[in-house]
Amino acid sequence: MAEKINQKPRSDEELATPTLQSEELRRKKRIKLAIYIAAFVVFQTIVITVFALTVMRVKTPKVRLGTVTFHNVNISTQTPPNFDLSFTTQVRVKNTNFGPYKYDGTNVTFMYQGVTVGQFTIPKGKAGFRSTKKVSVTVNVNSNALPSTTSLGSELGAGVLTLNSHARLSGKVELMFVMKKKKSAEMNCNMTIVLSTKEVQALSCE
Repeated sequence: MAEKINQKPRSDEELATPTLQSEELRRKKRIKLAIYIAAFVVFQTIVITVFALTVMRVKTPKVRLGTVTFHNVNISTQTPPNFDLSFTTQVRVKNTNFGPYKYDGTNVTFMYQGVTVGQFTIPKGKAGFRSTKKVSVTVNVNSNALPSTTSLGSELGAGVLTLNSHARLSGKVELMFVMKKKKSAEMNCNMTIVLSTKEVQALSCE
């Protein structure tokens, strides 16, 4: 006859142990999930902030003159002093935005002591995503419109000629194909020309 095995009844504490372990495991999972969610929210916040400060931030494009190459330089220091110059240059529209800059046509004006001595037109165009649009132009400037009271004679006698140029572009920067923001780009350049060598000694633009 098989020996009867007596089993001792399990206490309430022993019965409760698996339940406590299961609860502890679930609690740790919830904590871990909460940490993952918090980390994801922080990461998303950082991404959105960086996106807003870089990609979605609209900067004003820049307009500048490039290299100048002279073709004709005619000057006279006799009374009345005069000049007649022709040259080629580039107008550069630099767009650092994460979207194209579409601008309207405008005029670039060259001046001597505040008097217009030459002008040309920049046609309507577009500077692409983080790129520079280059427009080659031929310019003619002369002293026909200058009054006789200017100091042109003494400047030509010194072998130099200083001209100023100004332009203002109006257009829109397009972001994400849906957002458009108006931006105007302005150019003010000073150019000092050495007449004997037909070269630009200094060119500074703001």
